[in-house]
Amino acid sequence: MSGLSKRHLFIPDIHCKPDTDKTYLRAIGNLIVDMQPDVVIHIGDHWDMASLSSYEERSSAYFHDKTYHDDIVAGHEGMDELLGPLRKYQSRLSINKKRRYNPRLVFCLGNHENRISRAVHKDPRLEGTVGYHDLRLKELGWEQHGFLDIVEIDGILYSHYFVNPLSLTKNSLSGNIENRLQKVGQSFSQGHQQIYQHGMIHDALGRPKMGLVWGTCYEHDEDYMGPQGNARFDGVMVKNEVRNGFYCGMPLSLDYLKRNYL
Repeated sequence: MSGLSKRHLFIPDIHCKPDTDKTYLRAIGNLIVDMQPDVVIHIGDHWDMASLSSYEERSSAYFHDKTYHDDIVAGHEGMDELLGPLRKYQSRLSINKKRRYNPRLVFCLGNHENRISRAVHKDPRLEGTVGYHDLRLKELGWEQHGFLDIVEIDGILYSHYFVNPLSLTKNSLSGNIENRLQKVGQSFSQGHQQIYQHGMIHDALGRPKMGLVWGTCYEHDEDYMGPQGNARFDGVMVKNEVRNGFYCGMPLSLDYLKRNYL
């Protein structure tokens, strides 16, 4: 491996909702200031967008307290917590005329943000009324990458999830991490699924390929997961010594972050 190594911070799905506590996101923001990663990758589903769910009948009681406006505001409240420490730190550096810390911020739109696009496609009368512009990602400093677009950074492929190339319906890849790595073909990281899988394989020349599947960075339970589906590992992954797809991974739980960074 050659070239200078980098540090990435990988943030799994957050699913901000109007009624959830978002204080823990400030701990991740403080971690960013403390560890100063070169790149912060938010893998998507920051906005939950429950008001645009297609899994419920529009006339059902599920929607009685859900609005598009509240969903958008909830996501921005989460962004304020997440990016607040970085903005304050950057302001202090500027006032003291010190070198600015300005990490690359990468946001991969998830299927929950994609609900906005699907709603407009289903009802073209919404065109111009609602849209990704409401997320204000570029205004907040993020590179915005489309749903299921793949962005390669330092040899790692990032996307909200990866599809099975052999599936006619292009379903999400499944199986163990070794199987996924064989299908993707190089180092990758994705969110979307409420599991934690992390592993490595080597090619015939001994070159490593590393896979990460982690879609949970929130404290609330999801009703649709049922009483047994909410047992999970929530947190973020700090990737040290990132170079040519290899890194030394350091998963940090939300409990650890809250104890040490709030």
